[in-house]
Amino acid sequence: MLINKTVIVVVAMMLSACGYHLRGALELPANMKNVYVEGGSVPLLDQFKQVVKSSSAHFANSRKDAGIVVKIFNEDFTRRVLSLSSRGKSNEFELYYRLEYEFANAGDAQLMPRQTVEIRREYYNDQQFVIAKDNEEAGIKNEMYQQAVQTIVNRARVILEAGAR
Repeated sequence: MLINKTVIVVVAMMLSACGYHLRGALELPANMKNVYVEGGSVPLLDQFKQVVKSSSAHFANSRKDAGIVVKIFNEDFTRRVLSLSSRGKSNEFELYYRLEYEFANAGDAQLMPRQTVEIRREYYNDQQFVIAKDNEEAGIKNEMYQQAVQTIVNRARVILEAGAR
């Protein structure tokens, strides 16, 4: 029993020493410890909350409590048919997600001009497994929201670290 506990402690120390961190966990700069997101869809806000929660930061309830305000504009999600079967059913789809955003401080001073994030994904739609493909599309959309949030957070990190110098 003692050997098992010792092995677990040693493995835990090795993982922490090598820089291992949970998937999705991001180290946020000090200015991003309190984030407020203005605008954006519910799935996007949910992804922001997950990222902030997994990184020991806080999701601010109001603009005045925030270290940084992320303003979301013109968020758009579209689905387009790429190919049809011989019976006229859609075989392949393209998902396209686009949004514009900018960073501001709690006093609404712009930290970075408006930027755009565009993400595209394609997937095959097998007509024999329609329900499974609906679930696949939902998973792909979720991954696209995750990628958008990670892109925004990474750009914020660069802006805030450049401003700190």
